[in-house]
Amino acid sequence: MATALTSGRSATTAALLALGVAACTPQGDPALGSGFRDDFERAQLGTAWRSTGGPWEIRNGKLHVRGARNKPLWLRRVLPRSVRIEVDVQSDSDDGDIKVEVFGDGVSRAEQASYRATSYVLVHGGWSNTVSIIARMDEHGNDRRERRGSPVERGRRYRWVIERRPGSNALTWAIDGQPFLRIDDGDPLFGAGHDHFAFNNWETELWFDNLVVRPLR
Repeated sequence: MATALTSGRSATTAALLALGVAACTPQGDPALGSGFRDDFERAQLGTAWRSTGGPWEIRNGKLHVRGARNKPLWLRRVLPRSVRIEVDVQSDSDDGDIKVEVFGDGVSRAEQASYRATSYVLVHGGWSNTVSIIARMDEHGNDRRERRGSPVERGRRYRWVIERRPGSNALTWAIDGQPFLRIDDGDPLFGAGHDHFAFNNWETELWFDNLVVRPLR
């Protein structure tokens, strides 16, 4: 299920309190508060998620997608500047291509074939499983960091950790406990228009599970 990370309160009570006291975006999304988790152990996506049109679904207790063509699934929570995001990911394609967005606007989607993100875009095994990247808004542009020689293994479950620590302009990405990529940004994305997390996908069959999002202080 999707819950706030609180103790001694029901998920429903915590959600109502967050809606009542948290600063909201123009879309009406509550602040992250003490945190958020989702284990996808239910039938429907629910109100914590904003689909922009991709075939996002819950299947066998996991988030599943294939062929979203850059129509992200946005989390309806406002991220603070410093945050830690953990998630299990898996590709059931030889092409890999596991993709998420961090610090985006919470609503953007591809309208035609091209798509320019409002976020940092993280891709493991992109471009037919040849390169992994962190890109600042344009995954096809020059403002990105690359890693080659670490393709996605089909059917393998990975644990991702994405962080931006207090006082740092760097976004770091670790996989299975090992540093993978980082981007140091002199003009870091955060605040209105750059304060949401999303799962994304082009064509490959992907699974996501056990999402945990926590503020860092």
